[in-house]
Amino acid sequence: MSDSFRNIRNGFETINPGKKKEDGGPNFPIGKIIGIVLALVVVAILATGATYQIGEQEQAVLITFGQPKAVTEPGLHFKIPFIQQVKKVNTTIQGFSIGYDQKTNTSLEEESLMITSDYNFVNVDFFVEYRFSDPVKAVYASEQPVQILKNISMSCIRNVIGSYPVDDVLTTGKNEIQSTIKTMILEKLEQQDVGIQLVNITIQDSEPPTIEVMEAFKAVETAKQGKETALNNANKYRNEQIPQAEAQADAIIKAAEAEKTKRINEATAQVARFNAMYEEYIKNPEVTRQRMFFETMEEVLPDLKVIIQGTNGEVQTFYPIESFANINTNNAARTQTAE
Repeated sequence: MSDSFRNIRNGFETINPGKKKEDGGPNFPIGKIIGIVLALVVVAILATGATYQIGEQEQAVLITFGQPKAVTEPGLHFKIPFIQQVKKVNTTIQGFSIGYDQKTNTSLEEESLMITSDYNFVNVDFFVEYRFSDPVKAVYASEQPVQILKNISMSCIRNVIGSYPVDDVLTTGKNEIQSTIKTMILEKLEQQDVGIQLVNITIQDSEPPTIEVMEAFKAVETAKQGKETALNNANKYRNEQIPQAEAQADAIIKAAEAEKTKRINEATAQVARFNAMYEEYIKNPEVTRQRMFFETMEEVLPDLKVIIQGTNGEVQTFYPIESFANINTNNAARTQTAE
């Protein structure tokens, strides 16, 4: 090793051509020095990149070209640099809290506040213990397997707490609640299959919420009930109005159809009357004209008193006008018969 450093030093001294080594040894060119240094760097990189250490509480997924090839146990292992990668997974029992912050030891009411089956509010804190059972699935099945476990746990907790009365949640029913929640979480975790295993879930604390929180949640529930009431009233009004509107529309349509039929019948009758009158007119034009005139006068002047002065100075009075029309009609008929 001392000879190698001496050679490196002698090589740098050759940069100054006028200076000779004191012991008279040969000089090395600068290119050879750089090559030696690079070779040493490459050897160091290969030596460190080809090995990896797995701890006692770890497992590792050996990945070759992006595909998992093996799961390695604790100890020293070798891999191909730049081709194989290693992703370590902690296999110890780990945990997280629900309902409180472990770092600050403060309550998280958005997680802990729940409603029981008898519509009471309660603050419940839980601690969830888990471990990674399948390193490959833990690495590849999901980017956040722990978050998936937490979401499942919170959903199951609320479902179970909502099925128990407040007295059981606060006092005697904790063990049963824990067991029910654990069974439900295990079933859902098996469906997700993300390589994580539930070890245990325990109730850390349960207590009634503060008055301020209860009032705030009651206000929210009141608003929700008001919304539901408004929606129900709106639906009721709609259900009432739609049949009425449909009935009105049906009545209007039927009235229009009846009016249509009426007018068609009236027009048909008028046509028939006109045709009959025209036939009579062809037979007796003069009589028909007089009758039409008198009928029109009856309609226009129904109560008119008529006084007619004859050519001989006599005055005749006809009242009402119907008699006048009948007399003249009879005279015209007799005249026609005589002819």
